[in-house]
Amino acid sequence: MPERKPIQHQCSFCKRVIEVHDQYDLPIYDPNTRHVFADQLDDMLQKNKPHIIKQYLDEYIINQDHAKKILSVAVYNHYKRMKYGYEHEDGTEIEKSNVIMLGPSGCGKTALLSHLSKLLDIPFAVTDASSLTEAGFVGADVEVAVRNLYYAADKDVEKAEHGIIYLDEFDKIARKSGANNSITADPGHEGVQQALLKMLEGSVVEFTQRGQRKHPEAPTIKVDTKNILFIVGGAFVGIDKIIAKRLQKSSSIGFGAEVQGKDEQPKFDELIHQVRPEDLMEYGIIPEIIGRLPVICTLETLDEDALLRILTEPKNAPVKQYEKLLAMDGVTLDFEEDALRAVAQKAIERKTGARSLKGIIEDVMLDVMYEIPKSDEKRKVIITKECITDGAKPKVEAAS
Repeated sequence: MPERKPIQHQCSFCKRVIEVHDQYDLPIYDPNTRHVFADQLDDMLQKNKPHIIKQYLDEYIINQDHAKKILSVAVYNHYKRMKYGYEHEDGTEIEKSNVIMLGPSGCGKTALLSHLSKLLDIPFAVTDASSLTEAGFVGADVEVAVRNLYYAADKDVEKAEHGIIYLDEFDKIARKSGANNSITADPGHEGVQQALLKMLEGSVVEFTQRGQRKHPEAPTIKVDTKNILFIVGGAFVGIDKIIAKRLQKSSSIGFGAEVQGKDEQPKFDELIHQVRPEDLMEYGIIPEIIGRLPVICTLETLDEDALLRILTEPKNAPVKQYEKLLAMDGVTLDFEEDALRAVAQKAIERKTGARSLKGIIEDVMLDVMYEIPKSDEKRKVIITKECITDGAKPKVEAAS
C-alpha cells in the first residue's frame, strides 16, 4: 500500500485547518475535536423555530398539520440537543428524539421531508430502507445511509455528523415473524434492523467512498452518528387491522361492552392516530428499534377536497407548474373546476394519493405541449372534465 502524505486543508464548513491524505483526500477522524459548529447553533436555532418551520411547510404541503408540528419540534429540539451537549459538561445527556412516520401511500411523507431538507442549514439524505440488507446478503449495507449523508454534506465529516437521515419504506424491513409476514419473506430483515439499531443509538460508522470495493486495504471514512437525527417512514400496510384488533380486545372486555357491526368499523384515519409501540412490534419491528424511535408521527389519507387543494394551492402546485411552462410559449392555461375534481377522483381510484396527480395531468397535456411550440400565436388552452374522464382533446382558442 502506498504511503499516505498528510497535507493541510481548510474545512469548507467550519474553516478549521485539518490534515488530509492527498492520495485519497480523506480527513483524519478525531472524535475529540470540536469545531466552531457550536458557534453557529444560535443562528440556526433562531431561524428554525417550530412555528417558522411549520409556516414554511404550510406553503408546500396541504393538511397534515399534526405531522408538521411533530417534525418542526423534532428538528428544533435536534438543534437544541446539540447546543446543550456543546455547552454543558454536567453529565446530563439529552437523548435523540428520532421519529417514525406512518401514513398511506401518497399522503405526503416524502414530500414533507423533501421540503424540510431545503429549509434546513444541515445536510439531509434520503435512503430507501428496502434496498438495505444484512451483511452476507446481496444488496446495500446499512452504512449506505450514512454514506449518503456524507455526500449530501459535500464530503464534510463535521457537517455529516450533525445531519438528518430519512429512511423511506421502513416498513419493508419488518421481520418475517411479524403480522406482516406475507410480504417480508427476506430472512435478512431482522438483521437489517439489528444493524440499524447501532446507528440509531450512536456509533462510529465506517465506510468506503463510492465506487470503491470493500477490501482490507481500502481507505475508509468514519462518521459518528451520535448527533445524527434519524427519521424513518413507511405506509405500514395492514397496521390499521392490528390496531383495530387491539382496540376490539380492550373494548370487548366485560358484560357492558358494545359490539360494533360490520358497517361501524372505524376508518383508517381514526385508527392510525391510535397506534402504539406494541402495534409496531406485532407488525414486525423489533422492540429495540422502537425504543430508539420515541416520536410516532401519523399522517391521514388525503380526500378529494385535499387533493383538489394540492393541485392548485401550494407554491409548486402541479397546475401552477404547467401554467408557467405554457406561459413561456405565450399560452394561457385554464383548468375548469370539474376537470380538477376529475383529476382528484382519478388519483383516489388509483389509490396512489397525491403522487399520481402530476402524472394524470401530464397524460392530458402531452399532445398540447407537443403542438403548441409549432406556432408563436397567442392562444388559450382549456382543460375540461371530458379531457380527464373520456380522453377528449383540450380546447384551444385564440387569446383575447
